[in-house]
Amino acid sequence: MTPDARTGVDHYDRLLAEHYTWMLGGHVHEVAARQAELLAELGLAGTEDDTAVDLGCGSGAQTLALIRLGFSPVIAVDTSRRLLDELLSYVGDTEAVRPMHGDIRTVLPEAAEPGTVAAVVCMGDTLPHLPSKADVPVLLGHICRALVPGGHFVVTYRDLTTELRGTDRFIPVRSSDDRLLTCFLEYRDEDTVIVHDLLHTRTNGAWQQHTGSYPELRLGSSWLVEQCRAAGLDVRHDAADSRGMRILHAVKP
Repeated sequence: MTPDARTGVDHYDRLLAEHYTWMLGGHVHEVAARQAELLAELGLAGTEDDTAVDLGCGSGAQTLALIRLGFSPVIAVDTSRRLLDELLSYVGDTEAVRPMHGDIRTVLPEAAEPGTVAAVVCMGDTLPHLPSKADVPVLLGHICRALVPGGHFVVTYRDLTTELRGTDRFIPVRSSDDRLLTCFLEYRDEDTVIVHDLLHTRTNGAWQQHTGSYPELRLGSSWLVEQCRAAGLDVRHDAADSRGMRILHAVKP
């Protein structure tokens, strides 16, 4: 790991949490509407007392989408207290959400009894933020045990197994009049890429640069499908969207 590369948790607390909603497009409810459409197309629909879990909820786009689809309560899990507080500011019915500040690797056995959760989502590239590939099958085991028969699991992530070279490693994230975010990918080994974020902000006409790095897992789509099946999940959908994000949908038999 490069000397300045921190964990994803540290990186978000220090640099990205403040700008997270801006990175999504600036309007959480608009993103939530699109996420609700995606989840509905995959067959997710909740009724009263159908518990859902949003692993790595961020500022709440997926949590709000799950509420729109009828799930209640939604257990919203994130390592950032700042983002959890922001999520609650968007929620009208606070009883519909149970915020949990914690590690997605360990939270499910604490948050829900086995066989009581109707849906688990882990979206927005959260899964590759885990410290090790060995954490993935363990988490999938927790997810399968938590789900009711017929319960849904949806994950979105970037497949970074194909190494980019040269200037292709610079990826624009978003730009506006006062902010510009670009990331640069440094491939460390077969399992890990170091993501370097270059954030420029403008205040009173002057630009400032803020930088940070963190490791991200290189999860292949076929490997993740195999891990889901090994955990006892039936994979129903596995494809890339127009932005290059992989969407995997699995159901507990």
